[in-house]
Amino acid sequence: MKSVLVRFQEYERKASSAERMVVRFVLEHPAEASACNARQLAAASFSSPSTVIRLCKKMNFSGYREFQKALLMELAVRKENEIQGDIQKEDSLEHIITKVTYKNIVSLEKTRKLLDEEILEQCVTLLETCGSIALFGMGSSYLVARDACMKFLRINKPCYLGEDWHLQLLHAKNLTKNDAAVIISYSGLTEEMITCAKTAKERGASIIAITRFADSRLSRLADYNLYVSASEFLIRSGAMSSRISQLNVVDILYTAYLNRHYEETALQVKKTYMPKEQDERKEEGEDEI
Repeated sequence: MKSVLVRFQEYERKASSAERMVVRFVLEHPAEASACNARQLAAASFSSPSTVIRLCKKMNFSGYREFQKALLMELAVRKENEIQGDIQKEDSLEHIITKVTYKNIVSLEKTRKLLDEEILEQCVTLLETCGSIALFGMGSSYLVARDACMKFLRINKPCYLGEDWHLQLLHAKNLTKNDAAVIISYSGLTEEMITCAKTAKERGASIIAITRFADSRLSRLADYNLYVSASEFLIRSGAMSSRISQLNVVDILYTAYLNRHYEETALQVKKTYMPKEQDERKEEGEDEI
């Protein structure tokens, strides 16, 4: 089931003024909101109990109690997944291995909870029916975009990825309403990606954003948002768990796409397999060393 906080964040843009007060309070103070009854939450958010209850039902909860229970469970899982402390100078190699691995596991688990199956299904349909896929990303997100490009090329789905921002912008300018743009940006604030998103939007292309769970310029421009979570260390040389989360979303998209065309894509994957030296030796009947 979709995260409670994801539901509230997605609804915020179309909420009424009274509902928006409740939504913002829940998003900004989830722990405090989970401890309130309907009347207390209404008072804390300067709204009315009827507004709170109607909002819960709009979020597909049977009533306030189901909303409260779901929020409490979500916060409990988050607390359970928290790890004490950041990377410290005195950390041993064993501690670094444990902390980095744990952060990546937490990030993947949180991303799983953030993914909306309905939105994911629509994204797969878009990739399935579009004429071509244009991929966009900078820095570590470019590496994720390149991985996606290689995957879809292997099953003969036309896709494009420029090596630098200028080439990516050219691809954006050449998009049509029959194409899809997949824009990868953890922050959702990278200027180059915002420019590409605006250009793709102007050309009528549909936009899938793989970005963090937060309101951002990119998430507002996108037609579909696939949210990722990350538990980054304060001291880091570059994106770590955020990159793992993005790669995981790409793998899910690709696998779901394959599953819809299982027979034909299995043949295509086999056709595009590039044999290694050891495979060639086996075919020639040579003994393995």
